[in-house]
Amino acid sequence: MNSNSVKFLFIRFSSIGDIILTTPLLRALKTQIPNSNIQYLLKKEYYNIIENNPYIDKIHLMDNDLSSLIPALKIESFDYIIDLHRNVRSLRVKRTLKRFSISFKKLNFKKWLYVNFKLNYLPDIHIVDRYFETLSSFDVKKDFQGLNYFLKTDEFNMITKKFNFFNNEYIAFVIGAKHATKRLPENKIIEICDKIEIPVVLLGDGNDFNTGEKICSETKGTVFNACGKLSLNQSVSAIKHSKLIITHDTGLMHISAALHKNIISVWGNTVPTFGMYPYMPGKKKLYAIVEVKNLKCRPCSKIGFTKCPKKHFKCMNEIDVSEILNYVKEFSK
Repeated sequence: MNSNSVKFLFIRFSSIGDIILTTPLLRALKTQIPNSNIQYLLKKEYYNIIENNPYIDKIHLMDNDLSSLIPALKIESFDYIIDLHRNVRSLRVKRTLKRFSISFKKLNFKKWLYVNFKLNYLPDIHIVDRYFETLSSFDVKKDFQGLNYFLKTDEFNMITKKFNFFNNEYIAFVIGAKHATKRLPENKIIEICDKIEIPVVLLGDGNDFNTGEKICSETKGTVFNACGKLSLNQSVSAIKHSKLIITHDTGLMHISAALHKNIISVWGNTVPTFGMYPYMPGKKKLYAIVEVKNLKCRPCSKIGFTKCPKKHFKCMNEIDVSEILNYVKEFSK
């Protein structure tokens, strides 16, 4: 390593989408600041999201016990700490390392006002662009290249070897999401899949497998249930080879944006106003936001619930399937 390098520690412990949304900063800083050495601190379970990122020089993994990691961080003698998580753990890192640090402003109070009183004082700006404000002291500019997700060539090709996914003439439908209030009801997904004229590949984790099986059994069209059958990178490969993506507000939505895919993004209890819609600046790709607007109860959470607090689940039950299908036709051309 160059003795004159400037060492940065980025902190974003979790989760998939949030980590992906930090990638434009890594690229911009690495390419715009000569001799910059970029290191990243995150939870061990998310390592594969950034393991192939060429803009990161070293990765530090936290496995529950932050104390065991602190000595290794001290040895690095960072020049700057960029805290994009801003929680108790990141505060501990900053206080222990005693280096110049800049923290991301999370706007939690404004989100609380929006969720609880429907008072929207949030800025009309994507969270990535707000992330860039933390680098303003370094005169780092946006390059309008969007998000990054790096896979090795063999990982991109692994899907065609593992599954026969209809010669890449299929739509990837991300039916999973961590919280139930972010997910379309099964009957809506079945109706959508029934009316799509090309094959559909359902994506999700093991928790979505039974739902995927039910959708397949009750759908007339060609639907393949890949939920729980693929690793994260295999799911990413399936997205890469697809014609377009239908997705909830999930990490795979942001990965789809990083792969520059056409995206139909379906929103339930959360809202794009929080600033985490697909980030695709300057890209000649299409994305659409599908949501039920003007619901007095929405947003009911900045994250999600296991069931609708109001019990009617209008934010998803009233989603217009025909709107999604119209976008499918438009984006499939």
